[in-house]
Amino acid sequence: MSVTHFRKLEVWKLSMKLVKDVYQISEEFPVKHRYGLTSQLLRSAISIPSNIAEGNGRGSTRDYARFVSIALGSTAELETQLLLARELGLADPSSIDGLLEVCDRVGQMLQRLNQALRRRIESESRVPSPESR
Repeated sequence: MSVTHFRKLEVWKLSMKLVKDVYQISEEFPVKHRYGLTSQLLRSAISIPSNIAEGNGRGSTRDYARFVSIALGSTAELETQLLLARELGLADPSSIDGLLEVCDRVGQMLQRLNQALRRRIESESRVPSPESR
């Protein structure tokens, strides 16, 4: 299976930037949120590029698609947590809105990657094996 290395994927690069930005914004949060929302924000943000990388490193397209799907879930989780942080007034709303825009872009990119992987899975399953010829 010929697959682009994860470090060359734009979605991985953008999600890594998102993690750094989430770390920076969470520094503004009051200390009392450090083990609650802050911890959850960081975990879900880190999960996105981590799952892209792990799926990319797996030996099958099906595994890759599964991990991209998990990254999509983490993106939705992060978006929810950012919305909550905005509602609670934990950071500048415009900063959070910027992160939400990046989340949306990452989610769109992951959807396209997932669709491409699903198409590949379908085409691989249609190719008859040498034994069946």
